[in-house]
Amino acid sequence: MHSENTAIEEPAAARGAVAIITNRRGELLLHLRDDLPEIAWPAHWSVMGGGCDPGESPADAIIRELDEEAGLIPENLTELFEVTDHRGSGQIITFFSGFWDGDETDLLLAEGVKLQFFAPDYLDILTIPPFIRDGIYRYLAARPS
Repeated sequence: MHSENTAIEEPAAARGAVAIITNRRGELLLHLRDDLPEIAWPAHWSVMGGGCDPGESPADAIIRELDEEAGLIPENLTELFEVTDHRGSGQIITFFSGFWDGDETDLLLAEGVKLQFFAPDYLDILTIPPFIRDGIYRYLAARPS
């Protein structure tokens, strides 16, 4: 009898990318997600982003997602850190930050209900996925005053 040791590969964790976009007033651009049962975190405010396509890097995914969702091309897009959505999809999410100082009502929203800039003081009253809220607060704590 011939025996082979074969390692069973675990599937790679799904990956995604999101962007914290701010304007000159320090407000954050949030995206109200559709209220559909088949999507993660329906009817929640979030930052824009989405899943990585097979073989796509988080940096490429966030550029694609911002363009697909709103035709948005921010300035100074910078990778920040990774967070895992333990209470939702289980994805490993790479957070980015960027700057855009336009009027959010001029963006052509292709997904979701609405885009709106909010001052950080309003974050506590909004329904935001926990891992996104944690990422935003982590970003705010580290940014210069």
